Amino acid sequence: MNSTWKLKGMLFFFHSAMTMLISYLPVYFQQMGLTGSQIGVLLAVGPAAAIIAQPFWGFVSDKYKTVKRVILLCLAGALAVGFVVFQMAEFILLIPLLYFFFSFMSPAGALQDSLAQKVSVQQGVSFGSIRMWGSLGFGTASLVGGYILSHIGVSNMYYLYAFFICIALFFCYIAPDSVPSKKPVMLTSALKLMKNGKLAIFLLMVLAISLTHRMNDSFLGLYIVELGGDESHIGLAWFIGVTAEAVVFALSVYWFRKYHALTFITVAGFLYAIRWLLMSFAPDPSIVLIIQVLHGVTFAMFYLTAFQFLTKLVPEELTSTGHLLFISVFFGISGVIGSIVGGSIINVSDVRLLYTVMFGLSVVGFISALIYRYFYFKSDDGQKDRERMKEAHT
Repeated sequence: MNSTWKLKGMLFFFHSAMTMLISYLPVYFQQMGLTGSQIGVLLAVGPAAAIIAQPFWGFVSDKYKTVKRVILLCLAGALAVGFVVFQMAEFILLIPLLYFFFSFMSPAGALQDSLAQKVSVQQGVSFGSIRMWGSLGFGTASLVGGYILSHIGVSNMYYLYAFFICIALFFCYIAPDSVPSKKPVMLTSALKLMKNGKLAIFLLMVLAISLTHRMNDSFLGLYIVELGGDESHIGLAWFIGVTAEAVVFALSVYWFRKYHALTFITVAGFLYAIRWLLMSFAPDPSIVLIIQVLHGVTFAMFYLTAFQFLTKLVPEELTSTGHLLFISVFFGISGVIGSIVGGSIINVSDVRLLYTVMFGLSVVGFISALIYRYFYFKSDDGQKDRERMKEAHT
């Protein structure tokens, strides 16, 4: 019996909780009276924690042959530590507390994507059809949460966050675990991934593109406020973006296999550049809302195809480790750099300049994707991929 609805419920409510953090945490810190540089530092703490925590928990799940139990542990930890975080008002004390908090929160989301991908393969369903429910949860909560917070105040955002996490915990408890690989997993095997040249270069290419994505995650709310918007505009912006994202995920069963994953990654890199260029000229929040439709195409296309392509680059028994290594680069390393650099740019200028810088960075990412695609198809693995795709379409 197909039990993916339990995974869908878990993803829906977990990403609803993530909405509170991604969309409103910068505004929450701003209302505390923190400067742009201080906000940048705090926003960098979460991604910094993810750099270590995500590969660590991914290895633990591979080592002990369970993804579900590790997710339960991470969700419970994020709920408990989050309560302490939102009682704290001292900038210096917030740094270690946020690090501890995101050491649970960040891996929980990454492991859920890894579990969804594994279960989708084992049950013969589209990964995108499961993952889209995370996007729907994010979009729904951003819209509803924006209006709620505009009435109760951003200072009370923890209560909404905790509500969503508790429901996610319930769905995780009843959700299925993936069927583990029978091959034993050793730490030395995981460390060998760092010597994989194709994987390392691929992750560098991912970093070039994801850096701009994470900058937008951190500072979109502030940009909307800078243009004259409020919390409801922020919520609507995320709702539009992730609803479009969910549609692309849902339709992935039709478009994903028509071309190679690297082709879609390259197209996504080009569209990211167009998106940031348009954002840098946005005159008011209403234009930002229109441009947010591109979020669905850029992120969903890039994330889904990169996530699937990476599965080919790592051994089967280290799939979760590889997935979380990818996500630690996409959301972790790029998040640290993006938050610090973005905060510094805002401190000396404004958010509009930041989007101009993001345009330049995304052009570098697009060119990197073109080069990687070219050399990959020259390799033996690339030639085999071409042959398999030709056979599948004949």
